[in-house]
Amino acid sequence: MKAKIQIIIAMALYGTLSVFVRNIPLPSSLVALCRAAIALAGLLVLQAARGRLPRLRKIGGDAALLFLSGAAMGFNWIFLFEAYRHTTVSVATLSYYFAPVLVMALCPILFKERMTKKQVLCFIGSTAGLILVVNVGGTGGGDHVKGVAFGLAAAVLYATVILMNKKITRVSGIDRTIMQFAAAALVLLPYVLATTGVRFDGMTPLGWACLLCVGLLHSGVAYVLYFSALRTLPGQEAAILSYIDPLVAVLISLTVLGEPVTALQMIGGVMILAFTLVNEIRG
Repeated sequence: MKAKIQIIIAMALYGTLSVFVRNIPLPSSLVALCRAAIALAGLLVLQAARGRLPRLRKIGGDAALLFLSGAAMGFNWIFLFEAYRHTTVSVATLSYYFAPVLVMALCPILFKERMTKKQVLCFIGSTAGLILVVNVGGTGGGDHVKGVAFGLAAAVLYATVILMNKKITRVSGIDRTIMQFAAAALVLLPYVLATTGVRFDGMTPLGWACLLCVGLLHSGVAYVLYFSALRTLPGQEAAILSYIDPLVAVLISLTVLGEPVTALQMIGGVMILAFTLVNEIRG
């Protein structure tokens, strides 16, 4: 029960991320960089207090994968934050949640895993749901399409992170997260310097508070709760509880932000989540 509560809290935090990001008047790339840096500092302080700082010599052959997965994680955040800015939170989140479907489709190619009839059906159903979510004529025209594109780009990068993590065997739990946050910060810093620059002009007290929450709560605390729960909770239960994230995001989009959503988009969202969830259930 403790592990379930931890995952529920983590997923609820993830689901509220969009509200905080929208109140930070900074470019998406700088928000992503600050998120990685703040989360990294918070986790290092936590692990130092526990006397469990990561031991770099144990990384071995996983160093390259840790660096690449961290870099993919950082740019995944940039695309997700851009999706929030160009379309509704519900559409951005549902587009982003196409990542498990991409993983399911790529595993047979990358890991020689055979897709079952159920997986093929779930892939087709989720893809049909995505087509309904895009629903170009229903919401916002070209800017909406751009938001969906950013959401799908984020999904591709997140799927890449998942697939690379399947290959990382020497480092696990919080240590892996710390190293991936460090890699994200290292890659994003030169990118930000070369594009927008590290400038905090126009930041308000609310913006600073939201930025700290994104770094400490939505990254540091949420990741610690999630990885701690995974030690004792079966993978299937963790996968099912992870659907709290998009449900909370969609509810916030409709109630708190008052964003529009068409009936077709709602049906498409239900199809994406339902078919992906059915694929997670074994037996």
